[in-house]
Amino acid sequence: MLNLAIFLEQTARLQPAQDAVVFMETRLSWAQLNGAANQVAAGLQALGIGRGDKVALSCPNLPFFPIAYYGILKAGATVVPLNVLFKRREIAYHLEDSDAKAYLCFEGSPELPMAVEGFAGFSEVEACEHFIAITADPAGASPVEGALTLGQMMHGQSPVFDTVQTMPDDTAVILYTSGTTGVAKGAELTHFNMFQNAEEVSRVLSYSPDDVSLIVLPLFHSFGQTVLMNAGMAAGVTQVLLPRFSPEHVLGLMQKEKVTVFAGVPTMYWGLLSYPDAEKFDAVAIASRLRVNISGGAALPLEVLRGFEEKYGAPILEGYGLSETAPVACFNQLDIERKPGSIGIPLPRVEMRIVDDAGSDVPVGETGEVVIRGYNVMKGYYKRPEANAEALRGDWFHTGDVGRQDEDGYFYIVDRTKDMIIRGGFNVYPREVEETLMSHPSVSMVAVIGVPHDSHGEEIKAVVVLKPDAELSEDELVAWGKQELASYKYPRLVTFRDRLPMNATGKILKRELRADEDSSTSA
Repeated sequence: MLNLAIFLEQTARLQPAQDAVVFMETRLSWAQLNGAANQVAAGLQALGIGRGDKVALSCPNLPFFPIAYYGILKAGATVVPLNVLFKRREIAYHLEDSDAKAYLCFEGSPELPMAVEGFAGFSEVEACEHFIAITADPAGASPVEGALTLGQMMHGQSPVFDTVQTMPDDTAVILYTSGTTGVAKGAELTHFNMFQNAEEVSRVLSYSPDDVSLIVLPLFHSFGQTVLMNAGMAAGVTQVLLPRFSPEHVLGLMQKEKVTVFAGVPTMYWGLLSYPDAEKFDAVAIASRLRVNISGGAALPLEVLRGFEEKYGAPILEGYGLSETAPVACFNQLDIERKPGSIGIPLPRVEMRIVDDAGSDVPVGETGEVVIRGYNVMKGYYKRPEANAEALRGDWFHTGDVGRQDEDGYFYIVDRTKDMIIRGGFNVYPREVEETLMSHPSVSMVAVIGVPHDSHGEEIKAVVVLKPDAELSEDELVAWGKQELASYKYPRLVTFRDRLPMNATGKILKRELRADEDSSTSA
């Protein structure tokens, strides 16, 4: 038997009085966090929620997230975390598709009325029986008339609860993929998937109760959920929560809370490195405490990695994974050689290969699709037999990512298959072009996409954000790219923007850039 909530329970027994979760002025000890999760479990059980039931959760990085998350698990149910930016139609789809029996939703703010949108979506799904509003003040009134609040559900419940025993192969979490290539699919991750992956990450990063981790990555996403929350819970790491990324708040919390561990996506490191008011904070003090930084979600430009490490000292370890792999499959590690630009080596008991279209291994150094096999690979997509047959072939999960492996066994992600540009019959990987353009002294950030072209099939276009006060023309950057890249690789088209579109996890939304291009073409 195995339940992922054992991480919280064990740490609460070992260090009950130590800070577990910090948010603004709120500090919850491990005993308090575990007690609150027990009350949620008891409240859900009183509503008839039990083993195998699905419970959806919409909540930003607030103490309510781990309280609800582990409470759902303790009740024997499956957590279905939802993106906090979802609107009514998206919420209804995910509740319906996951067969959610209950839905816990934070009230939100006037700018982002989450509970209003959430209840509207819930109201469209007859099979979802319970809507529970999470209010910022547990004693506060429900933002939805007549709806039960989390505070009301927990009221009178005992802080002691006998966790429902689940089996290792029971589904602990259903994580929905981004759906960029079609309808979003729910990856079923078992208690064993999630437990073992968190344990391995905790070991690789040498987590200990002396660590203080700053969590700005959204906890509804696999990266923040496993690498920070679950792995941190396993080791007793104090977790400082921040609902929304801003360089000012991140640097301020690093200094105030003496943060030792930070994780982010590349755009966050870029934002911290290019923040114009960074001198307001004591970079030396921050660097003296930072032990390790983690990057994932997309390739980290080498210029950003080197600049951040030079300023803040601690190494940035790049890793790789997907929602379908719980999520971590590969990592640079503290106790072995690190290769900047690589995603490291596979975790123990995880296998990775680079294969061609026929599923055969390609020679060392050549590109192909990344495939993964191991304890961390999902049970499958929920209610998607055809998608499972496509993704899980011959015991290997096919990622759709293009990668290569070097002679030392280190892996590199070249690009997503769907992002590859075919120009005049030549394959062009946007990441390589982006890395090159990022080394221009005037360029701060860039995204490269393919746009339709009559004779070449696709043409290469760079969407560029310049550094403050920098001056650079389109023709100048095209000419510079021509000097630095092969003739079929350099961008012939360049546009400048003040910012690039990003999703809630900080990934650049290339599909929006492509859509903008399509709109301008049709117009």
